[in-house]
Amino acid sequence: MQTRTRKPSAERLPVHEVLGDLRKILNVASCALLVAPPGAGKTTIVPLALLEEVRLAGRRILLLAPRRLAARAAARYMASILGQKVGQTVGYRVRMESRIGPQTRIEVVTEGVLTRMLQNDPALTGVGLVIFDEFHERNLDADLGLALCRDVQGVLNEDLRLLVMSATLDPAPVAALLDDAPVIRCDGRMFPVETRYCVRPATQSPEQAMAGVIRQSARAGEGNILAFLPGAAEIRRTVRLLEAANLPDDWTIAPLYGTMPRDRQDAAITPPPEGRHKIVLATSIAETSLTIEGIRVVVDGGLQRAPRFDPGSGMTRLVTLPVSRASADQRRGRAGRLGPGICYRLWREADTPALAAHSRPEILDVDLTALALELAVWGVDDPAVLNWLDQPPAAAFAHARQLLADLDALDAEGKITAHGRRMAELPLHPRLAHMVLSAMDANMGQPACDLAAILSERDPIHFTGRWRDADLKLRLEAIGAYREKKQFRIHDGTVDPAAVRRILNVSAVLQHRLNMKGRPGKRTEPGRLLAWAYPDRIARQRSGSPGRFLLSSGSGAFLDPSEPLGASTFLVAPQLDGNRREAGIFLAAAAEKEDLLDQFAHRVQWRDNVSWDSRRQAVSALREQVLGAIVFTTETIRNPPSEAVTNAMLAGIRSTGIDCLPWTRKLRTWQARVTMLARIDAPDGPWPDVGDIALTERLEVWLAPFLGDMRRLSDLSSKTLSDALLSHLDWKQQRRLDKLAPTHLTVPSGSRRPIDYSGSEPVLAVRLQEMFGLGATPAIAGGRVPLTLHLLSPASRPVQITRDLAGFWQNGYPEVKKELKGRYPKHAWPDDPMTAPPTSRVKARRHN
Repeated sequence: MQTRTRKPSAERLPVHEVLGDLRKILNVASCALLVAPPGAGKTTIVPLALLEEVRLAGRRILLLAPRRLAARAAARYMASILGQKVGQTVGYRVRMESRIGPQTRIEVVTEGVLTRMLQNDPALTGVGLVIFDEFHERNLDADLGLALCRDVQGVLNEDLRLLVMSATLDPAPVAALLDDAPVIRCDGRMFPVETRYCVRPATQSPEQAMAGVIRQSARAGEGNILAFLPGAAEIRRTVRLLEAANLPDDWTIAPLYGTMPRDRQDAAITPPPEGRHKIVLATSIAETSLTIEGIRVVVDGGLQRAPRFDPGSGMTRLVTLPVSRASADQRRGRAGRLGPGICYRLWREADTPALAAHSRPEILDVDLTALALELAVWGVDDPAVLNWLDQPPAAAFAHARQLLADLDALDAEGKITAHGRRMAELPLHPRLAHMVLSAMDANMGQPACDLAAILSERDPIHFTGRWRDADLKLRLEAIGAYREKKQFRIHDGTVDPAAVRRILNVSAVLQHRLNMKGRPGKRTEPGRLLAWAYPDRIARQRSGSPGRFLLSSGSGAFLDPSEPLGASTFLVAPQLDGNRREAGIFLAAAAEKEDLLDQFAHRVQWRDNVSWDSRRQAVSALREQVLGAIVFTTETIRNPPSEAVTNAMLAGIRSTGIDCLPWTRKLRTWQARVTMLARIDAPDGPWPDVGDIALTERLEVWLAPFLGDMRRLSDLSSKTLSDALLSHLDWKQQRRLDKLAPTHLTVPSGSRRPIDYSGSEPVLAVRLQEMFGLGATPAIAGGRVPLTLHLLSPASRPVQITRDLAGFWQNGYPEVKKELKGRYPKHAWPDDPMTAPPTSRVKARRHN
């Protein structure tokens, strides 16, 4: 968009070359696309050139601008071409502000205003052309506006024309969406721009690197500078660095971002006075939708900030991302409008091809609650019935519809309610609209409007140190003090008068629209108001953990424990950082339990909660008064249902692990014996799987019938566990188990020695002398599983491990005898162990 000081009407811009083709196409086609680079003049020259077309005689043109600043700038520029004031032939409508007169033919409107116009008059009576400017930015409201315009085009408004304009948009998908609309291309007028890559040292912050390059360019006298940073916080930090850098006196620093006061935004885009130079520090707002006069140098930090909505948590977080190649080229082009320029890129040249080709459309990543509300007012509950470049994601749209139902905007059948229609008429997010309307019904309108304005605009309090206070009550007190012209001071912070004025203006507009003049209403705590807007973000402090909270949605949230709100039992948190596991709280207000119970009496429930208490290792049986995931009141259930108790016990065992059961060595041996028979597919099978995994998975089958009324893990005895485990086998299998996998084996000496089943193979540990006379290795399971013999010395230390006893007598025994006979001379060491009598005596008998 154009904003210039000299008379522009005599200047011939590149777009003039295609105006004839554009007129002809729009005379016969209902839709068209114009692709023209920044600076071609499309934003302001095209609407004026089409104004007197026969098809548009007496009809209005709507020009959509992506931002309020851009809308005002474009309207002022077109009015200046006509030698008029804004509000005559050319006017604008933006959120909370309008400059439209009875003779206005061209209305520059922000995209959300178009949606409101369509809802109030679906035919767009008197409108002949809607121009979607800078459509490549793919804002959510632009996508919605185009879908709704296509829905009415040729039906409710037979002669409505649509023109989509862009600098970098791939026209093919849009043309296909618009029934193969003709595409007009306009060559730009661009001077060469030298690109210089400046890799940021690892020791520097992005702001330090940015300030260093700006300082270098300014001292070299390369020209007025436009620098791109991701957000307002980075801009403010860079301003402080530049102010400390002792720039030449003729340089002015001009921040530019969306939440700045209007007068400061306007000052940033106007040329500097003669003999002075300017450094404009801007967000992506200056990328395509504004022309900032006199720029010769662009410094691109290569970053942008974008919202990412998580339907699982219901929260949006802002993420800092690399810019797309299209955005980087747009930024670079800002340096070549007036003459040869320079673009500094603060990244490696090799990284440029890896950038995404285009930025992602907002519709894929943002909260869709406002979109779902507008569609419901339009009579659409399934967005697929409309034509979109990108369909709204199903999960995000479903979450939005559920939230609207929670806010009473949709009825039980999913249709718009009267309350929902009133919400849509307010220039607020549906949450805040619901809060304001609910507060009006409770005679709390003015504080609700103030609170909605604070949450819609930038924070009026700036904290100068690391400490900050998230309490919204503090912001309301500051607004109230300024309204009453009283002094207001805050520890370690300052109040921004411009932000306060904007908030007071927005609140006044809301009160005017709601006819609240003379009805200030009663004062109330902000937490009560916020609970209407954010029922899913009502929070209760986690027991014994100041600053840590559980949201009613089930997510966690936290505050710095040093903040006063950290000690609150209940609060409502409208602004969080969006972390799904535990979100940081930016703004919140304390809430009272009694207020919440009163407000949400229709949603508060009594819920029986029979569950496992891991700390007590016992079943907890409580009756809880709940709102979502948070608990207000708890009572003990004296006689909980036995089935619920049993299920809780089983859940506790699962969560603790099967080892928590009162196992004995005998029971573990039984488990191993059965497991071995199941593994080898022994006779009288199938043998059950009684391994730990299988037992854990089937607790309900084998253990539950034996628990009775047990409520503690200590109530479960080894006898009960034994009975439950033995239930896996019938009587016949139990007898076969003892035969096929005996617990003990009688060895040649006559002793009964235990078999160890704990390893991968069964083991028999026995003194070597007790096995004299036995030639074959003993086996179990009907001879299918030979035992692994641990043959022991007289001191019960293993001297040989074998599964081939005969081979040991022949090959290994002589060496063992040779080594141990001298050490244990009183024990039997026959030359032929196969014929020697076995003995269990520790010492050999003396022979007379």
